[in-house]
Parts: sequence; structure tokens; C-alpha cells
Amino acid sequence: MTITPTALPEVLMIQPKKFEDDRGWFMESFRRDLLEKAAGHSIDFCQDNSAHSQYGVIRGLHYQMPPHAQSKLVSVQHGKILDVVVDIRKGSPYFGQYIAVELSTKNQKQLFIPRGFAHGYACLSETSLVSYKVDHFYNKASEGSIAYDDPQLNIDWQTPKAQQSLSPKDRVHPLLAEARLFDYNLSQYD
Repeated sequence: MTITPTALPEVLMIQPKKFEDDRGWFMESFRRDLLEKAAGHSIDFCQDNSAHSQYGVIRGLHYQMPPHAQSKLVSVQHGKILDVVVDIRKGSPYFGQYIAVELSTKNQKQLFIPRGFAHGYACLSETSLVSYKVDHFYNKASEGSIAYDDPQLNIDWQTPKAQQSLSPKDRVHPLLAEARLFDYNLSQYD
């Protein structure tokens, strides 16, 4: 398993090692000890989530505010997505910057997204099944969100506008400049 920082250094790209032969393949899809070493703090995932989507579906940009902030480990069980992560920590040298990474069953890449980052994705294949682990339970009062089409972010979701499909809730998120955000100077892991 290889774990490397992305252009947003706290967001980690994970590439599990796959062992293949004529019978199929095997891989370790999660190793807490290796992830904690790379992240620099303890991680205690408590909930697994799955989402099935059709081509053009965009989900996000979502996050949870403290004290229910969540780290996520995102992987794709079927299909292909464009996974997008935005730094929403006020005062961070990367504030307002994002990365967009293709995750798929073919490449088996995963993203570790720490607290303080918004997350969303677009389904790029006919269908996709996305799984993610979180380290805090969902809490409605702690929901945070940013508009997927915020002009300040200018995210290319790699799907034609006419084919983009969003939930009614995801269509009305605030812009980054209007959203509840994290304070970069506070530790999100205390």
C-alpha cells in the first residue's frame, strides 16, 4: 500500500497493492496503522456509507462542522467518479483550493479526506458505487455545504451541464464566501 500527499498535503492518495493471478486478485483495502502514520494522528472509523449513482450525478460539496466533523476514506466499488476535495479551513495556505481525482474500480485508488475539507463527486461511468468510512456519526445540525458550481472554485466536474443531476438540496448550497467554515488554527483532532 502506497500513501502519498496530494496537492492539498493533508489529503492523502492511497494506492493499495493488488496481487493478481489467473484466479482473480486480492488486496488490503484498509490498514489503520499505515493511514495513521501517514496522517499523523489517530483514526477511528465508526460508520461505513455507500452511494449508488447514475452518470452525471453530482453529490456535494458536503462536510460536517465540529464537534461532529468527519474524516473520510473514499473508494469506488463499481464504476468511475471524479472525486473533489476543497480546503475550507479559514487561514489555511490552501484555503479555497481543490483537487479533483479520478477514482475507479480499475485504478483502485482511494482518498483520505481529513476534517476541514468539503467533499463531493461526479459519476463519470454509467453507474457507480462509492463507499466511504467516516470517523464521526452523521449529525444534521453539524451539516455544512458549498455550492458545487461556486464560480470562485470553478470546478470542472467533467460532465456536460445538460447531463448533470443534483438533489434539490445540493442545488441550493451557499457559496464558499457565505458558508460556515473551519478555523485553521483549531486542531480538528483533539
